[in-house]
Amino acid sequence: MIDGVKITPLKQFVDERGKVMHMLRCDSEVYTQFGEIYFSSVYPGIVKGWHRHNEMVLNYAVPHGHIKFVLYDDRENSATKGVVQEVFLGPDNYCLVTVPPLVWNGFKGIGIETALVANCSTIAHDPNEIERIDPFDSYIPYEWGVKG
Repeated sequence: MIDGVKITPLKQFVDERGKVMHMLRCDSEVYTQFGEIYFSSVYPGIVKGWHRHNEMVLNYAVPHGHIKFVLYDDRENSATKGVVQEVFLGPDNYCLVTVPPLVWNGFKGIGIETALVANCSTIAHDPNEIERIDPFDSYIPYEWGVKG
């Protein structure tokens, strides 16, 4: 696991009417402050990435559909520098992934339906605080294909 990344299992309350899916509470161990909540949809087979934030902490959950969420640590003084981490997220592995600043991340829609990715970030979006590179750039040692 990449240093500073936290994976928190989330509760789902299911009955004959449907379900309630928790995401993040103000008394959660990983909660620090509220910036904004946004949702991103991703079609099956589509990759969104790579990006990293200089200040923002991300808190991702996937209440609908499935993604392969990938992180890469290139932080100079990190104990996990050079590590790539995959996490498969969706209702059947419903958890919150907390990503600290300066960790590259991206995701790919997997399965047969559009995935809905929720993010509760610690600061509001600021285009001057984010860095992006092409999802197929060789700087990050990762191939998005299915591993056999």
